[in-house]
Amino acid sequence: MENSIKKGIDNLDPVSMYTITAKLFTHVLASVTERFGDEGKSAMEAGVKRVTDEQILTLKKQMSNPEEEINEGVLFHFDRLLDDEKVEETFRAYEKAQNEVGQKAHTMYAMMAKVFANVAKCVVDQFGEAGQEVMMNGVGTFGEERGRDIARRAAAVGKPNTMENYLSNYDMGRSELFEYETLFHPTEIEQSFTKCAFAEQWKKDGMEDYGILYCHMIDPSIAKGYNPNFEVVHDQYVLKEGTCHFRFQMKEEV
Repeated sequence: MENSIKKGIDNLDPVSMYTITAKLFTHVLASVTERFGDEGKSAMEAGVKRVTDEQILTLKKQMSNPEEEINEGVLFHFDRLLDDEKVEETFRAYEKAQNEVGQKAHTMYAMMAKVFANVAKCVVDQFGEAGQEVMMNGVGTFGEERGRDIARRAAAVGKPNTMENYLSNYDMGRSELFEYETLFHPTEIEQSFTKCAFAEQWKKDGMEDYGILYCHMIDPSIAKGYNPNFEVVHDQYVLKEGTCHFRFQMKEEV
C-alpha cells in the first residue's frame, strides 16, 4: 500500500538549481548549528569564504585594472546561499561578469558542488568525524524533503509513489552535464552515471573526500522521502570507480 500524499504541489516543472542549492544549505546549516551552535555556523561561513576568495582572485586576474573594486553582487556570500532568489541573482551577475571578460563561468551545478565541498572541509577540519556526520545528516534531511516533493509531483498527476513513477516525476532536470543509462528490470531500476557535474568539479578541485559526503547520502535519502519502502543500493561512485551505479528497489511492506 502506497503512502497517502495529501499536500499538493503547484509547479511540475523541474526544480531550479537555485532552489536546490538554497534548500541544501538551509538543511546543512540546521544540522551543523543543532550540533555545534555558532561555532558550526562560523565554520560554514569560513568554507563559503574560501569560495569567494577564489572568485575574487580569479576576477582580479581577468580585470584590465586589478585595483578596480570587485562587484560584491557576483560573490556567493554565505547569507545569499539560503534564498533561491539571491542564489539566482548572484549566479546571473557572476555569469555576466565572466562573459564580459571572455571567460566561461562555472555552471550552477559546479558552484553548488564547490561551495558544498569547501563548507564540508571547514566543518570536518574543525570537528572531525562529528563534522562529517552533521554534513551527511544535513544532506539526508535535504534529500528526504526532495523525496517527499517528488511523491507530491507524482500525486499531482494521479500517480502513486511506486518505483515505476519515481524517475518520471523526478524534481531535478538533467542536462548534458550528466551522462547516464537507465535499465528497467522487473524488480528494480538500474542506473549507471559515467559523467556527473558535481563529481567533475570535486575532482578538479581535489575535494573528493568532502564531495563524497554528499554522494553517500543524497540518493538513498531522496528515495526514503519518496517512499519509506524505497531503497537505493549505491555500490560504485564516479569519485572512486569512475562510474556511479545505482539499484533502486522497493521493499515489500510488512
